[in-house]
Amino acid sequence: MAALKKRTSRRQPSGFRAAVLLPVVLVGIFLVGSLVYTSYFKKGADRISSVLTDQSQVSSPRAPAFPPVSSTRIPLPARPHEYEEAPPVVSEKKAPAPPALPGTAARLAIIIDDMGSSMAEARSLAAIKLPLTFSLIPGLRSDREVCDFSIGQGIELMIHVPMQPKEWPSRRLEQNGLLVSMSAEEIEHRMEGFIKKFPEAVGVNNHMGSEFSEQEGKMAAVVQTLKKHNLFFIDSVTSPRSCGFTVAQSGGVRTARRNVFLDNTQEPAYILGQLNQAVAYARAHGSAIAICHPHPVTIATLTTALPKLTGRGIRLVPVSSLVK
Repeated sequence: MAALKKRTSRRQPSGFRAAVLLPVVLVGIFLVGSLVYTSYFKKGADRISSVLTDQSQVSSPRAPAFPPVSSTRIPLPARPHEYEEAPPVVSEKKAPAPPALPGTAARLAIIIDDMGSSMAEARSLAAIKLPLTFSLIPGLRSDREVCDFSIGQGIELMIHVPMQPKEWPSRRLEQNGLLVSMSAEEIEHRMEGFIKKFPEAVGVNNHMGSEFSEQEGKMAAVVQTLKKHNLFFIDSVTSPRSCGFTVAQSGGVRTARRNVFLDNTQEPAYILGQLNQAVAYARAHGSAIAICHPHPVTIATLTTALPKLTGRGIRLVPVSSLVK
């Protein structure tokens, strides 16, 4: 018994030290953990604060109406009938037109491609109450309804003719699209069908068509039909080698080229930056043509931005007023 008590008495100091040191160790671990936790979330808070600061600068009344943005273009194929990538600004080879005279407004036409799938899109765009041009893809579920609505609202109407892209058939194309394998007679017959369905249309532009629009013979068949019906042609320039503009000119059809795509990236700041490019082009050349699509972000951005253009010396016009 005595020996047992003696051994026990030897262990008490060690247990006592452990009991004293354990809270100290735990407190140390807690303090180190707190420092790491605070540092990590402080960095996260700083990042969030930076983002919010950037957004507030974009939306602030004191910020420029159209802030500069990156020129990187990342197409987002949100729709099965989406557009193709192309250079953002197209300068014609002829001498540039002189700038708008002082006191006169440079003209800007905005074409809304891919119309015809939704009446909600048409109504939202019409509510902006400024001149726009709708371009309908034949065969979309609400194409005729959107056509009738547009005419009733006094909105200029075009036919957005599907044409073969380079990636076809791996890239989807509407079943009624024009193919390079078609004869001139087949192309003209299909074009006649589009025009018969939308007799209210005043012109045509190409939907996709990076392959088709490079073929002079195929584009000549399109132009011949347009001339017969006194319709103009807007070259969407989905390929830098598109010959649509020059073929239309030589065929005696009124024509023009797209200068800027507004919404290759569907972000408000990007769309505003592209609109700024269109404004600059219009000021330098007297007019410009921009193309965009009825994405929700695009509609919301245009609704806010377009009414401000008058104060920047820009007049929105139907695209028909810019063809020659």
